Amino acid sequence: MNSTSSRSLDLLVSNSSSSLALGAVAIPKDNFSNALTKNIVAMLVWLALSIINSSMVHTFLRHSLFYENPRYIMFICMVFNDALQLTLVTALYVVSYIFRKIHTSVCCLLIMTAVLTTRSTPLILAGMAVERYISICFPLHYSQMCTVPRTLLLIGIIFILTATPPITDLLITIVKEPPSFFHTTIFCDHSLLFRDRSIYYKNCVFDGAYLSFVALTLLYTYCKIMLTARAASTGLASVKRARNTVVLHGVQLLLCMLAFVVPSLQAALISLFPHLSLEIRYIFFLLVYIIPRFLSPVIYGFRDEQFRKYWTRYLSCRIWMFSILRHFSI
Repeated sequence: MNSTSSRSLDLLVSNSSSSLALGAVAIPKDNFSNALTKNIVAMLVWLALSIINSSMVHTFLRHSLFYENPRYIMFICMVFNDALQLTLVTALYVVSYIFRKIHTSVCCLLIMTAVLTTRSTPLILAGMAVERYISICFPLHYSQMCTVPRTLLLIGIIFILTATPPITDLLITIVKEPPSFFHTTIFCDHSLLFRDRSIYYKNCVFDGAYLSFVALTLLYTYCKIMLTARAASTGLASVKRARNTVVLHGVQLLLCMLAFVVPSLQAALISLFPHLSLEIRYIFFLLVYIIPRFLSPVIYGFRDEQFRKYWTRYLSCRIWMFSILRHFSI
């Protein structure tokens, strides 16, 4: 077994028939039509979100007012992180159907990057919540406290912190496993790749500590923003928006924490309904990895008036150009 957040990645690769670690029983194999349908849906969702995310990145890069603002820098970092994670988990999901086994070194790269992007999301959420807290509770000091260099430094620290656990997983595996292990082919699964028991305990401590830190940060910033709203003589629209944004960050965090509940809940449901095991795994794959990816565009892409103005203008131009090209092609 591995840490709970890492074990949730097993959802991605438990679709074709295989024997998992620690004597797990073989998983029934999907028939061709079901496998094709599930993979088409996964690819269509990936394509739709990739188009949305790429349009946001393009809008961000075209206007200097965005990449000179710490708020939007952290937002686009979240969008890029979500896009990379979605691409990786979709690739792992599709690969699990096409290839039963892949080279261990390739699997190692995919799993480590997927774990890094998964663990980065809560810490980026905490940084975005703190930025909203400073803008509301310390508006006069905002320009001194929230600068572009400090924001980039914070993003760098976040990725260093989240890269540490998968790197240490790899180092422990290099020490514990023979060199020939990395020249073999395996079914790409976190528990099959990083098999040492110490990795499980290490990741449990890390996951518990950093998720508790993020939860406390969101709770603290929300309470402070609420107190500021009550102290204001009039209902400030900016305060209400900031409060609602932190609430949505909390919803995102809860969805991220589904990774801690899913393995046990999935195992219980499969034991009750073994004939629906593949469908249960597929549903949890959508809940844990797909649905949370839609929230970042909602929180800033649609709710933020300034970004929405430029983003919808870009989308309108693209749709208009597409309609013209389609008209002339006909």
